[in-house]
This record gives sequence, structure tokens and C-alpha cells, in this order.
Amino acid sequence: MLSLANKRILLGVTGGIAAYKSAEIIRRLQDAGATIQVVMTRAATEFITPLTLQALSGNPVHLELLDTEAEAAMGHIQLSRWADAVLIAPASADFIAKLATGQGDDLLSTLCLACRSPLAIAPAMNQGMWRNSATQANLERLRGRGVHIFGPTEGSQACGDIGPGRMSEPEDLAELTADLFETGSLAGKKVVITAGPTREAIDPVRYISNHSSGKMGYALAEAAAEAGAETVLISGPVNLIAPDRVRIIPITSAQEMYQAALKEADGCQLFIASAAVADYRPVQIAEQKIKKDTEQLTIELVKNPDIVSAVAALPKRPFTVGFAAETANLENYARGKLERKNLDLVIANDVSDRTIGFNSDDNEVLVVELKGSETIPKINKSILARQLIAKIAEMISND
Repeated sequence: MLSLANKRILLGVTGGIAAYKSAEIIRRLQDAGATIQVVMTRAATEFITPLTLQALSGNPVHLELLDTEAEAAMGHIQLSRWADAVLIAPASADFIAKLATGQGDDLLSTLCLACRSPLAIAPAMNQGMWRNSATQANLERLRGRGVHIFGPTEGSQACGDIGPGRMSEPEDLAELTADLFETGSLAGKKVVITAGPTREAIDPVRYISNHSSGKMGYALAEAAAEAGAETVLISGPVNLIAPDRVRIIPITSAQEMYQAALKEADGCQLFIASAAVADYRPVQIAEQKIKKDTEQLTIELVKNPDIVSAVAALPKRPFTVGFAAETANLENYARGKLERKNLDLVIANDVSDRTIGFNSDDNEVLVVELKGSETIPKINKSILARQLIAKIAEMISND
């Protein structure tokens, strides 16, 4: 299945009658999961309007090299950093010549010079221009620099000629663009991850919570997105920057997390419950702040719903991963949780060790599955997250 999940494609459109096909190219790339931004040359706007491509891409179309509204007026630098790949379609003979000689006199040519992501062009021109030795020399020079040449094909042309120079079809260009990337291990899959603590209100100013920072869950979400997954992060209150290309659902209480988890688990292929959910909540929440009128205060608590068990019990359950934060007998408790809650995997860590776990940038975990267990020594949580996602993806593919 064609997949550009979580990929950012910058589509460059140059002047030529084939520019009308850029609208369909956007659609094809979006159907494969890509996010699109468009840069047009002035000549391109004579063939198709920026408004059309803006409406289709969902992003403003970029036209000017010196854009005072861009950050530090360096739009070409920002766009070059944003793009995972640049596709120029159509690429006119004029623009190919400009690219081959390293010119940078407009936005599109300048960002091509600045970009370090894969660059591909889809030539479109009259068959005579295509066959011209200058054009072929320019193409050869670009190939030598690692530029990918997509097409052209042969066929009837707008001028009435028949021959090579016709731009490749949008569906073919989308497939060739996808081929620029290694397929992610979770490409085409929806992954839902819970992270952080929950807060259970006692009164308008007080709550029951825990020391979870959310760092492990956020690292897992980032790793899942890197692996190509459509990633949803259900997050309790944390002081972390949202991972790029991840949909965040902010919640406060365990009940809110439970509702969001069951909703998002529908149709997902992987559910990772890394949040530290409060086990209990007050039966009643005081409407006003509780005053210090007595030496003792009794709060009646009721058990919160078990989120990971509920997901694992769904009729069409996803591959379900639980976390176990323990202070002793790590493997025994983790294996008990695995079997009792019908999980596929449990990732356990010793939270009594202050150098790992809650609020730490590092972690050391025991990965427990039915057939055995594996210890992953202390490493940075970002690195650990990538290792865990790779292992889980392999288990899913072998399932």
C-alpha cells in the first residue's frame, strides 16, 4: 500500500501547461498521508491560480523570495527545513536549466539550493525541447548531483506534437515520491498512546496525582510517528512540548482518559498505556475549597476504570501494551499484569530507583511477554522509545 504517512512534501510548480495537473498531484500525495506545502513560480500562476492550490493543500501558497511575513524574512530557509522531500512538478526546461547551473533568483530555486532533503523533478515540455542537447546535458548534471528525475512519458502534447516530454501522471508521481523513503515499520497503522499523570479533583484547588512527567509516553509517540504511524497521544497535564506530527488529546482525569482511550482505540492497531493513571478518585468533589477546620480529614475514594484492561477486552482489540511502575519484584508483578489484563506486552520499570523512571531523562526497563522477558539497560528515553517501537512493530508484523 502506498504510504507517505507523516511525510512533509514541498511541491514546486513551474510555468507550463502541465501545471494544471498539480492539483491532482496534491490530492494523490494527500491520499497517501502526506502534508503538502506549495511553492509556485510567477510563470506557474499564469496557468493555475495560487488560490486553487491553497484550497487543495490546506496551506498558504508561497510565491515570494523576500517575504516579510515569513520568520526573519527567510522563507526559503524555513521551507527547506520543513520539507522531507521536494517534488517539482511540472519542471519546465527553463527551471531545469536554472537548477543545473545553481541559480537562486526566486523562492523555488533558492530553497532547492538550501534544501538537504531528497529533490525530485518531473520534467514537462515540448518534445523538441526535451530532445535538445542542452536540456539533456542539464539533466545529466542534475542526476550526478543526486536529483531524482521522474519521467517524462511519451504522448500527445498541448502543442499538437507527439513524443517524449509529457509529464508523468499524478498517481505515478505520488508512487515515485513514496519510493524516496524507506517504508516505516508502522506505516499505515494507527497508534494510540497514553502519557503523563491524571489529576483527581478533591475540591476546586486540590487534587490527587502522582510524579509522572510524561517523558516516556511522549518519546514513544515521537518514535511511533517517525515509524510512519498515525499517532494519537492522550496526555495528562505535563510540561512537555507536543511531539511533531502527533495528534494530542489533552485530558485531566482518569475518567476523561478512559473515554478518550476507548474512542480512539476503535480502529487502531496498537495501543500503548504508558500513562500513570490514578487508581482512585474521590467519591464526591467539594464545590468550595475545603477549610482547615479539623485536625483530620477523611476522603472517601472509589476505584477508577482500568483503561488498558478495557482496551484489551474490546471485540476488535488492538495489540495492547501496558506499563508497570513497581518498587519490588519487577518481573513477577509485570507478568501477573500481563496475564490478568490479557495484554500482549508489559514494559516494567523500578520507580524506586531515582536515576530512572519518573521525571528522569533515562530509563531501564524489563520487557515482559508470554514467552519470556528481556532487560534493556539504562539509556535515554528517546533511544529506548525507538527500540521499543521497533520491537513492537516486529511483533505486530509477525502476529
